[in-house]
Amino acid sequence: MLVNKPPMGWNSWNTFGEKIDEKLIIETADAMIEQGYAALGYEYVIIDDCWALRERDENGKLVPDPKKFPHGMKYISDYVHSKGLKFGMYSCAGVMTCAGYPSSFGHEYEDAKQFAEWGVDYLKYDFCYFPKTADCKNAYLTMSMALRTCGRDILFAACNWGVEEPWKWMRSIGVHTYRSTGDIFDKYVSMRDIVQSQENNFSMSAPQCFNDIDMLTVGMYGKGLVGIENGCTDEEYTMEFALWCIYGAPLIIGGDIRSMSENAKKLLQNKELIAINQDAECREPYKLDALSHEKDRTVLFKIMDNKEYVVMLVNYSDSKIKMAVSLKDLGMPYECGTGLELHNVITGEKKGIVRDYYAEDVEGHSCVVLKGKAVNV
Repeated sequence: MLVNKPPMGWNSWNTFGEKIDEKLIIETADAMIEQGYAALGYEYVIIDDCWALRERDENGKLVPDPKKFPHGMKYISDYVHSKGLKFGMYSCAGVMTCAGYPSSFGHEYEDAKQFAEWGVDYLKYDFCYFPKTADCKNAYLTMSMALRTCGRDILFAACNWGVEEPWKWMRSIGVHTYRSTGDIFDKYVSMRDIVQSQENNFSMSAPQCFNDIDMLTVGMYGKGLVGIENGCTDEEYTMEFALWCIYGAPLIIGGDIRSMSENAKKLLQNKELIAINQDAECREPYKLDALSHEKDRTVLFKIMDNKEYVVMLVNYSDSKIKMAVSLKDLGMPYECGTGLELHNVITGEKKGIVRDYYAEDVEGHSCVVLKGKAVNV
C-alpha cells in the first residue's frame, strides 16, 4: 500500500511562493535530516508552483526554469533521495497553473511519464484555470490513470478545493489525498474556518485516501506568501497542529524549517501528537457537543490502536471558558465500572483516572489534548 497513513513532509508554497530555487530545496532537505524532522516521519520535500519556464519546449515537454534549477529536476530528485527522503512536485488540472505556468490539462500522460523519469514520488495537482466546459471528475481520473501507468509509484495529492464534494468520489478514482477546502492563510480565522468546515466529513478519510485540509502555517508568524500581519500566536499554532493531528490530515509543513522558532519546532516534533495522526487504525475523530451546547466550542473523541483514546477540548471563542465532557457520551457511563486514565499530551501533566465527566478551563483560541487508556475501577 502506497499511503497507509497521512503523508508528512514540507511544501514550498506557503512561505516562498515563486521565490524557489535549487539552493532552497537542497538546504531544506538537509535541514529535515539535521534537525530531526525526517526521523519523526516528515519525508516528502515538495516543490510547489513556479518551477517551470512559461512555455513548453518544442517537443511539448515541461522545462524547469534554468535560473532557478540549473541542474534540472533529476538532480534535485537524486539529492533528495540520497538523504533517504522523497521528492514531490506540482502541476495543475487546468490549462495554466495558479501562477500562470504551463499545466497538465490535455498533457496528463506525457507529464506523468516525465515526472516518473525525474524520480517524482508525490504530485500535488491543483485546479486553477480549469475550462468551464470540462469535467472535473474525469480530469482527476485521467491524471490518476496516467500516474498509475507511468512506471513509478507516485502519491497523487489532488487539490480541487472541495469542488463537487471530492470526499464523495476522490477515493474511488485512485487519489491518495484530496484537498477539501480553500487555501489556508496564516491567520486564526482562516485556520478555524477550515477545520470547522470539515466537521461533517469525518467518515470520509481512510488509508489510501486522506482528507487534506491544506498545509500547516505553524511557525510562520506572518512571514511568507500566506502570512497576514503577525500571523498566529503559539497557542493558536498549537490548536492548529493538534487539530490536524486528530483529524488525521496530511502533515505538510509550510514554514521555513531552516529557521523555525524553538516553540514551533517543539510543536511540530511533538511525538505524541504525531502518533495520534499516524495511528495504525487511521480513524478520524467523533464529534461531541460540549456539555454547554455552545457553538464556540467542541469536543472531539478519537479511538486509537492499542486500546488508546484521545479527548480534545477546543475553545474557538476569544475568552477562557470551562469545558466539560461526559464519559457517557464517550460510550463509558459511570455504571460500567470503567474510567479513563488520562494525561495532557502537550504539557505531560497526569490527570489520573476520570469517571462520570471531565472538566477543565480552556483559554480562548486554545485547546486541551488528553490521551489515555480505559481502566477498571
